[in-house]
Amino acid sequence: MRVLGVDPGLTRCGVGVIEGAVGAPLSLIGVGVILTASTMPLEQRLMELETQLQNWVNLHSPDVIAVERVFSQHNVRTVMGTAQAAGIALLVAAKSGIPVAMHTPSEVKAAVTGAGRANKNQVAEMVRRLLNLETIPKPVDSTDALALAICHLWRGNSTSRLATAVAAEKSRLKSLRTR
Repeated sequence: MRVLGVDPGLTRCGVGVIEGAVGAPLSLIGVGVILTASTMPLEQRLMELETQLQNWVNLHSPDVIAVERVFSQHNVRTVMGTAQAAGIALLVAAKSGIPVAMHTPSEVKAAVTGAGRANKNQVAEMVRRLLNLETIPKPVDSTDALALAICHLWRGNSTSRLATAVAAEKSRLKSLRTR
């Protein structure tokens, strides 16, 4: 499976592509950061982000796109920019016909390090080890994108199977009630 991880951000959006399977070695396909200038009008920044994300999709043909779920922060401006960037990633996925999955920061940390409260350095070091890299990718946004991709590759199928099982059980219970 090939996964494009997106760590959404309006000024710096981390992107990383990995390939592998559960129980098999992971391979780094590509990693980087999409930058937009804060001096540009918002709509131009969003359009640039869409263009660059679409380029990553076209270049790497991911099977799925994993995006960090936006969580509450104290700085509303930061949350808004992150949410807007996440929305662009979802739009690119939908336009490309690629399934999308969203993971919380604690899910990603737990998947990569085994601890949902791991710090950025611990996550970055585990990404380096899991992908057998000589150095940690910089800046941290790119490492976070790779961590998202790893999280999805390892947890994505089980999460979707669990959701399918829950939906089937709800349907079964509903049909029992209508008898």
